[in-house]
Amino acid sequence: MLPPHTPTQNYLLAALPAADLELLLAHLEWVPMPLGQMLFEPGIQMRHAYFPTTCIVSLHYVTESGASAETAGVGNEGVVGVSLFMGGDTTSSSAVVQTAGSAYRLDRHTLKEEFNRGGALQRLLLRYAQALMTQMAQTAVCNRHHSVEQQLCRWLLLTLDRLPDRELVMTQELVASMLGVRRESVTDAAGRLQNAGYIRYRRGHISVLSRAGLEQNVCECYGVVKKELERLFSDVQPHQ
Repeated sequence: MLPPHTPTQNYLLAALPAADLELLLAHLEWVPMPLGQMLFEPGIQMRHAYFPTTCIVSLHYVTESGASAETAGVGNEGVVGVSLFMGGDTTSSSAVVQTAGSAYRLDRHTLKEEFNRGGALQRLLLRYAQALMTQMAQTAVCNRHHSVEQQLCRWLLLTLDRLPDRELVMTQELVASMLGVRRESVTDAAGRLQNAGYIRYRRGHISVLSRAGLEQNVCECYGVVKKELERLFSDVQPHQ
């Protein structure tokens, strides 16, 4: 059983060869990630990359009118701060903690140094960047062409993949903000899923009662994102 906090709770860090991980351990800093904490804001210099372990971070864009929508979510499968190793130190979107938990952070100078060595960390980060781009593209398609109920199923399943044993603490207002839809639309969609016996919603808590039910109702976007992540890391064997 894993200790309460360990870097190998993050898939990318766990996939590093032992020698490469050893080089990072002195620089990795465990940090609590409370709900709503803002990690990055548009145009602001990023200081750290974050490797989530038990939290989920939402990458989202806020328009001039104040409307917002999530472009991707990052959990223990990935890293927040791809701009740091993709050639830029700022981003046009925001990163905010969607589900509270913890993460390990790495200062930008160490990240760039290790990435530029061209070893295992570089290969893993580039593969993850491709998976993240797939998620962003599929989210755009999903938001344009699929129902709010399907989008909600996709979001719930992706959340369950990252935190399988957690009841979700999430208000309908926050879900609506992430999906970029009206709160009433989320209320209606959640009500239909609850009436079907797939979820239970109460006072900002969502419990999934039937994962199979969500999988039957979700659009293909969930499968596309999941399969691409599995394909890109099919030859990687994480260690504990």
